[in-house]
Amino acid sequence: MVHFPIGLLCVALILELIDWRGKSAKLKDGIKILVWIGAGSAVLAAAFGWLLAAEGEYGNSLEIHRWSGLATVVLSVLAALAVQYNRIAAFRSLLFLTVFGVSFAGHYGAMLTHGDDYLSSVLPSSEPLVKPDADKADFVLTNNGALSPQQVQELNVEVRTILAHNCYSCHGEAKSKGDLRLDSKDAIMKGGEGGAVVIPEHPDKSELIRRISLPKGDKEAMPTKGKRLTEKEISVLKFWIEKGALWPDGKEASIYRVAALEPRTPVIPAASGDIVQPIDRFVNVYFKQNKIDWKPVVNDRIYIRRVYLDIIGLLPPSEKIEAFVADGRPDKRELLAKELLNKNDDYAQHWISFWNDALRNDYTGTGYITGGRFDITKWLYTSLETNKPYNGFVKELISPVKGSEGFIRGIKWRGTINSSQRTEMQAAQNVSQVLLGLNLKCASCHDSFISDWKLADSYAFANIFADTLLEINRCDKPTGKIAGTKILFPELGEISVNASTEKRLRELADLLIQPKDGRLYRTAVNRIWAQLLGRGIVEPVDMMDNMPWSEDLLDWLASDFAANGYDMKKLIYTIVTSKTYQLPSTSVKEAGDIMANTYKFTGMVRRRLTAEQFTDAISSAFKPMYSDSAIVFNLLPEKMKEKLPFARAAFVKNDPFQTSLGRPNRETVSTSRTSQANLLQALELTNGNKFTQTLKNGAKEWKAKYPTTDTLVTALYKRALGRNPLPKELAAAQKILGPKPSEEGIQDLVWALALVPEFQLIY
Repeated sequence: MVHFPIGLLCVALILELIDWRGKSAKLKDGIKILVWIGAGSAVLAAAFGWLLAAEGEYGNSLEIHRWSGLATVVLSVLAALAVQYNRIAAFRSLLFLTVFGVSFAGHYGAMLTHGDDYLSSVLPSSEPLVKPDADKADFVLTNNGALSPQQVQELNVEVRTILAHNCYSCHGEAKSKGDLRLDSKDAIMKGGEGGAVVIPEHPDKSELIRRISLPKGDKEAMPTKGKRLTEKEISVLKFWIEKGALWPDGKEASIYRVAALEPRTPVIPAASGDIVQPIDRFVNVYFKQNKIDWKPVVNDRIYIRRVYLDIIGLLPPSEKIEAFVADGRPDKRELLAKELLNKNDDYAQHWISFWNDALRNDYTGTGYITGGRFDITKWLYTSLETNKPYNGFVKELISPVKGSEGFIRGIKWRGTINSSQRTEMQAAQNVSQVLLGLNLKCASCHDSFISDWKLADSYAFANIFADTLLEINRCDKPTGKIAGTKILFPELGEISVNASTEKRLRELADLLIQPKDGRLYRTAVNRIWAQLLGRGIVEPVDMMDNMPWSEDLLDWLASDFAANGYDMKKLIYTIVTSKTYQLPSTSVKEAGDIMANTYKFTGMVRRRLTAEQFTDAISSAFKPMYSDSAIVFNLLPEKMKEKLPFARAAFVKNDPFQTSLGRPNRETVSTSRTSQANLLQALELTNGNKFTQTLKNGAKEWKAKYPTTDTLVTALYKRALGRNPLPKELAAAQKILGPKPSEEGIQDLVWALALVPEFQLIY
C-alpha cells in the first residue's frame, strides 16, 4: 500500500522516454498522474519508515536507506511540481534523479529486510533462499543429545542475554510485575502470581513460551511493548527448557569465564632447532596443536621497515636500509631493535599516541575551555622518554603526582548528565578498562548483561575516588541505597573506608600494583602484543576474561615482564626479536574475523599505518604536513622541542585529516583503532584540503631541487619506499611527469605513491 506506488515513478520515466518528443497529450496526462501518485506515496513511505526504524535494529545500512529515501521524497515532489507547471527540461532532469534515488534507496531497503545477499542468494547457482531451521541457534541444530559442560555454559549465556535484554526491565531486581522475576534460577522456577512459567523438559507446557509466542496484538503477549523476540531467540528458549532449563547452581558457578587474578609462570617448552626464544617455544607448541607450519621469516627490508614503524613510528632512511641489508652480522636484528629503543625521544614521540588514546589525553576538546579537564602530556612524555617502570607509571596515574591527575579526574561535563558519567564513575570505568581489562560501563547503570559485575560493585569502586559516598542510581533513577567502598578484587586487600580520598587512592594504587595482581600485568603485555602484532593474545583487549589463544604465552609474558622490573622497552624488545614477530604478515577476509572464537594465530596481522604514522611518513618522505607553529609547544617539555625533525603528528591538535585516518577524539578511552579503509578516508586523501595543500607546497620544492624526471623519481622512491624504482615504475612515472617535471605531475605521482599498499601498510 505504501511502497509499491513509488515504483510508478519508474513507469513514468519509461513513458517519458517513449514520448520524448512530447507529441502525445494522453501520455502527458498519464505521466502527470503517475508522478503525483509516486510522490505522495514516497512521502507516506518516508513517514512510516521513520516510525518503523525506531522499533528494531537494522545495522549500518539503515542510515543510508533513511537519507537516500528522504532525498527521493524531495526530488519526487519537485518533479511533480515541475510537470504540473510544464517545466519539461527541469522535470526530466528531476525525474531521472528521482528514479535513481528510488533504485538506490530500494537497494538498501532490500538489504535491510532480506540481507546483503538478497540478489545473489536467489540466483540458480546459489543455495536455497530459505534453509530449514535457518533462524535457529547453532547448538539447536547440531546437538540432539546431552550437552557438554561447555555447551551448557554457552546456552546459559545465550538464555540470560535474551532474558536480560528483553525481560529484566519488567521482571528483574528493580521491578517485578506479576511478582515474577527472571534474573535467577530460583526466581524463574518459582514463577509469578499465576504460577510456574517454566516447566523443565516441556516447552509446550511452559507459560513463558506461550506468552512470547503470541502475536503482538494479543493482550497477554510478552514483552508488552518494544520489539518482540525473534524466532531465533524463541527457539533458543524452547531448546533450553527442552534440555531441562539448565542453570548453574550456587553463587560460584558463573556462566561467564573469569580469568585468574594471581600470576602464573608456566614452564618454558623445550627448544627445537632454531626455535629457541621463549615466545617462539610457546608459539611452537600452539602451532603443533593446531597443525600450523612455521613460515620463513620476512626479509631484511620488510623487517627494518616494520620495526622502525613499530618502535619509533617513522620510515627508515634509505641509507639505513641499504646498510642493514648489507650487514652480515647474525644478530643485526637484535642490535637494530636495541638501537631504536635507545632513541628515547623518537620512542616517546611515537608511543605517546597509544597512551593518549588509552588514557583519554588530548590537547583540545570538551572540558578544556571550562577547566573541567586536565591534560597529562608533559608527565606522559617524560614517563615514556625515561622508560618509567610500569608499576610506577600505574601508581602515579591512580595516586596522582603533579601533572598526572588528569586521567582519574575525568571530564567534568557541563549541564545535566547521566549518573554513570559522574567524574568518580568515569575514574572507576577508566581504571578498570585500561589497567584491568574489564568493562564496568554496563554495570554503571544496571547489573551487567555481559559479566557478573553488579551495579553495587561499580558504585563501591567509584566511591574510592569520591569525596562523599555516592547514592546508587539504577538506569539513572535514585534507589535510596548507598554503596560502600571496595576494590573490585577483594583478594588484593581492603581500602580504608573512613580515610581521605588521597589516602584511599594511595592504598588503591599500592594494592593494584602488587606482584600478586597478575591481571594488571597480563592486561599490559596483551595491549603491547596487540599493538605490535595487530591482534591481542586475548581479544578484545578490554575483555581480559575472554579465552586467550595461548594462555601459557600470555602468563609467561606477564611473569617475564614482572621479573624484568616492569620494563616496557624490554617487553617490546623481547617481542620484536622473536621469530614469531618476524613471520610474514597475514590478513583476514572480514573485519569481524579477527574477533572470532575460531581465530588461529599464524603471524602478525597486516595493518594500515595509523593516522600519525601516515602523516609522519608524508612529512619525512615528501613535505612536512604541519609547520612548527602547528605544534602544541606549551604542552611539551622544553628539551623535547629542539629534537623534533618536523612537527610530529602525535603532538598536533586533531584535525579533519587525522580524524579521517582514525585518530579518536579521546573524550572516552580508546584502546584500539580500526585498520579498515573507509569512505571518509578515501575522500580526505582524494580531495581533502590538508593533503592537497601539502602536495602543492612540496611539489614546488621538489621541482626546484630535482629538475629531471629520473633523479626526482629515484629520490622520491628512496624516501617513500626505501628503494629504487623498478624499470616499469620508472617508465610509468616518466609518462606522468614527462621529460621535465611539472608541479601538477609531481603532485599526481606523490599522491599515487602514498596510496599504494607498500606505503600504506605494515607488512
